[in-house]
Amino acid sequence: MIDKEGYRANVGIVVCNNKKKVLWAKRTNEDAWQFPQGGINEGESPKEAMFRELKEEVGLEPSHVEIIARTKDWLRYDVPKNWIRRDWRDRYKGQKQIWFLLRLTGHDSDVSLKNTKKPEFDAWRWDDFWSPIDQIIDFKRDVYEQALKELYKHLSAD
Repeated sequence: MIDKEGYRANVGIVVCNNKKKVLWAKRTNEDAWQFPQGGINEGESPKEAMFRELKEEVGLEPSHVEIIARTKDWLRYDVPKNWIRRDWRDRYKGQKQIWFLLRLTGHDSDVSLKNTKKPEFDAWRWDDFWSPIDQIIDFKRDVYEQALKELYKHLSAD
């Protein structure tokens, strides 16, 4: 669902373990890593979308995680024009995201990347909290930095 400004509603998901490391996932058949994320369907709340994407992309159920925090407002990034399908270029600019910070209450073995016919990720690892900012593709970097800065305040309060 694309809003009138050209942004598709989306959720970003930061899962951390008890060592404050974050779950970092590698896109299938690419040398590109990112946090789980995905679109919000018509009639779905950001929280509902987050739990659906969490299950689809990394196999975690609501019982495997605890919600620590979410970003207060939408964070936006523009997608480079050459990455946008031609039939979308007149109406699509990028993503607007609500980010969630979750704590894994289950086990590493609960993570499963084969929950759909076309898995989004083919590998995952625990990484330092701030490492993704340096590793993410450049057009998402500012949003990752904003999200992590806002969410870290809740993590460090533990």
